[in-house]
Amino acid sequence: MAELNQAQPNRPTPWKPWIMGAALGVASAGASFAATYTDLLEKITAHRPAASELADIAFLPIDSLVISLGPAAQNRHLRLTTQLEVKSAKLTEAAALMPRILDTMNTYLRAISVAELEDPGALLHIRLQLLHRIQVVVGEDRVSDLLITEFLLS
Repeated sequence: MAELNQAQPNRPTPWKPWIMGAALGVASAGASFAATYTDLLEKITAHRPAASELADIAFLPIDSLVISLGPAAQNRHLRLTTQLEVKSAKLTEAAALMPRILDTMNTYLRAISVAELEDPGALLHIRLQLLHRIQVVVGEDRVSDLLITEFLLS
């Protein structure tokens, strides 16, 4: 019994692990936010052409999509109108792949929940996801950006 009482004074005070854990958590959260925020800004600004490149740009309109949001959405629909920004020399190649582009967009949009669509940051997230998927299907060298010209939940 005397040995147990001697071991207890070396035990750390209970508040030190909590403070260390909280400080580590705050530092991790700050680092995660900074990494996410700077990456998001890079993605947004990376697709903006320089003034000298504007003459080489063409816009390819995509037919408006009307997506039914499923039974949980109580017969709600999303109407989305977009255009692809492509290099002028690649316009016909990108236009020839329009059925694949529409399929990719329909497939992705059909999988999104109404709660995700109503989120204030949804438009940027959807735009980045669609652009990435379209670039995988069509090729990054053909499509440089996706512009959303209409986004309507009804």
